[in-house]
Amino acid sequence: MDTLNAEQRSLNMAKIHSKDTKPEVFLRSALHKAGFRFRKNDKRYLGTPDIFLPHYNAVIFIHGCFWHGHKNCRLFRLPKTNVEFWKNKIERNIARDRKVISAYLDNCYRVAVVWECSITGKQKEQKLSKVTEEISLWLEEDLTENYREF
Repeated sequence: MDTLNAEQRSLNMAKIHSKDTKPEVFLRSALHKAGFRFRKNDKRYLGTPDIFLPHYNAVIFIHGCFWHGHKNCRLFRLPKTNVEFWKNKIERNIARDRKVISAYLDNCYRVAVVWECSITGKQKEQKLSKVTEEISLWLEEDLTENYREF
């Protein structure tokens, strides 16, 4: 059962934006400190990637676990109200994600997906540092892996 009434829930959902979310800002800041230069939320590119690294021919998407249906994640759970709507919405998001990622891979781009749960939580600083280091290695050294999830 929802603890908020319909009006309160609507206000909460309206506050959620598609860009410049906290996980995006945290990761962009960490990558910038690590020396990476990039474009953010550039609408010229398919799917408006959260981070586009032209030097590495790579894109990074930062996915919210709820909105993108992160399987087996503590942050993803279908709401108990209006279940059919949410199920369809999240399934459409997942299908769109697959289509966009496939298009980038088909065009010889490297694609990374960073899940919200991997850079937030109680040990946020350590998680963020670890993911930043892994992305750095992936971009600089692991040139054989075109798709990676963090």
